[in-house]
Amino acid sequence: MAGVKDYVNTSVSDNREKVEYHIRELLKLIGENVEREGLLDTPARVTRMYEEIFSGYSVDPREVLGVTFDEQHEELVIVKDIVYYSQCEHHMAPFFGKVHIGYVPSGQIVGLSKLARLVDAITRRLQVQERITTEIADILEEVLKPQGVMVVVEGEHLCMCARGVRKPGSKTVTTAARGVFKSDAAGRQEFMSLLKQ
Repeated sequence: MAGVKDYVNTSVSDNREKVEYHIRELLKLIGENVEREGLLDTPARVTRMYEEIFSGYSVDPREVLGVTFDEQHEELVIVKDIVYYSQCEHHMAPFFGKVHIGYVPSGQIVGLSKLARLVDAITRRLQVQERITTEIADILEEVLKPQGVMVVVEGEHLCMCARGVRKPGSKTVTTAARGVFKSDAAGRQEFMSLLKQ
């Protein structure tokens, strides 16, 4: 199955002329000369970028997981340091970081690369970090029906670092625990300690 990187936001593609027109108008409204050399192709470049960075709207995250496999492994599986890039829905400013996913299977596993594709499908939309964390955990719980899921998302938000309070380097950490991780402090601790290795 194709990854999110192979998808484009078809709404942007289908409305290319309108998107380019509005980007050009926005440039005028902020005081730019849209006829200067450096900006002549900017509306087209921004439109192509929007096709890519908002490609999550053209993907069903559940389908990105693809085929699951029957496997009797019932110990913790972790994929950590999955890099993501997203756009804050409040300011349309970028935020980025890493996602760490752990789950304890109950008869079904998924290809490890599919977890990274799931992250892309969810983060390539206007988002907030809290929703990203919850959606990843909920979809894994729904599709794999594991004994437990644990998701940790780290993020650096340009809406906080480059504007407003201007605190560069500050990180936000969000977590979601499902199943055994919700009730088992030792399981959560094992997951968190393995992230530090």
